[in-house]
Amino acid sequence: MIVEPVRDRRAERHQATRTEILEAAWELARAHGLAALTLRDVATKIGTRPPSLYWYFHSKHAIYDAMFADANRQLLERIAKQAWPDDPREAMRLLAHVVVEFSTADVARYQLMFQRTIPDFEPSAESYALALEVLEQGRQRFHAAGLADPADFDLGAAVMAGLSAQQTANEPGGDRWVRLVDDAVDMYLDHVFSKTAGGRRQP
Repeated sequence: MIVEPVRDRRAERHQATRTEILEAAWELARAHGLAALTLRDVATKIGTRPPSLYWYFHSKHAIYDAMFADANRQLLERIAKQAWPDDPREAMRLLAHVVVEFSTADVARYQLMFQRTIPDFEPSAESYALALEVLEQGRQRFHAAGLADPADFDLGAAVMAGLSAQQTANEPGGDRWVRLVDDAVDMYLDHVFSKTAGGRRQP
């Protein structure tokens, strides 16, 4: 006899409403900016009253925290689904494209993940663990390319962050700096590999 698991319909409805709230918060943040997000606007967006939101999120910062976690999960999924090439140079180009294109595709998401747009917001330990996992995935890709020096990782991360920042600040939605990814990665790799050309494989 096969016993079907009992569905927790209350939990399912609760999660569905949380998802709806989160989607509404993202829409409002993209339209009006992260700092302009209010519980009243989120409640209006989903057709309820602000006090009802407290059943799902105890504060506006709790919504920011859920958005922060959601954004990092999205980036982890993007990294996980890539077919990473064996060639170090191609792998680093792909990593840079993933990071820069993800960052520049959604300005509100980029600001929440990588900037302090909300000065008094700090992600919870659970949400920040996802950001640390993103960082660790990046380190693993660097190591696979033969770049184990922490300074090399810092410099490479700064190159990607700089391209992302330039694009989102000066031409959101465009590709003026995104299209420089391959050139930037090549310059970076030429530099770091030239430092130890005798002891490190040249990609």
